[in-house]
Amino acid sequence: MITLSGQIIGFDFGTTRIGIAAGQAITGTATPLPPVSARDGVPDWPVIEKVISEWQPAAIVVGIPLNMDGSISDMSRRARKFANRLKERCQLPCYLIDERLSTREAKQISLSRGGSSNFKENSVDGIAAQLILESWFASDQLIPSETRLEDLYGIGRN
Repeated sequence: MITLSGQIIGFDFGTTRIGIAAGQAITGTATPLPPVSARDGVPDWPVIEKVISEWQPAAIVVGIPLNMDGSISDMSRRARKFANRLKERCQLPCYLIDERLSTREAKQISLSRGGSSNFKENSVDGIAAQLILESWFASDQLIPSETRLEDLYGIGRN
């Protein structure tokens, strides 16, 4: 279980929308926030910086969307790049966590609550970020964002 204290912000990276959730490590729970628009993976940085300024987190967590077999995808690399840019821009510790199936689970949660199946209009990105952050709270790994994915997942080693 993670021992950091204070507010933590979690992100679910996407190329058109980026989900955000805020949570407390002490309770291990998180709450979805409105998603941030992105254009081909480039976020609306002023909005993200405003969220960081308002919530004053102790750290940031970004989900890494690995392939189901545990291999690294293009989106995995893009999410890690996003995490490192967040770290640089916000000057906060930033951590990574495997987020396989978080969006699928977020869609199921939304539907079970009576939400629409039109996920372009009924965004589940905040719920996905909530799941990512709560998973991180339950984890015992602190993986810094600068960690190479190839080193982390043993790919590319001789």
